[in-house]
Amino acid sequence: MSMGAYDEEEHERRERKNSEIAASFDDGRTEYEGSVEYEGDESAEQLLDQFKQMQS
Repeated sequence: MSMGAYDEEEHERRERKNSEIAASFDDGRTEYEGSVEYEGDESAEQLLDQFKQMQS
């Protein structure tokens, strides 16, 4: 078989490998501590409106 030729067995092996779910990793949520500061003239309502526009 030449370089770059289609190898159906290899393709199927990779598909099986990619479809497996790796359940060995830690699925817990990470908790962050700290604070956030925002300096701006916009009110909370204006920021929420802008966020809603970005979501649509």
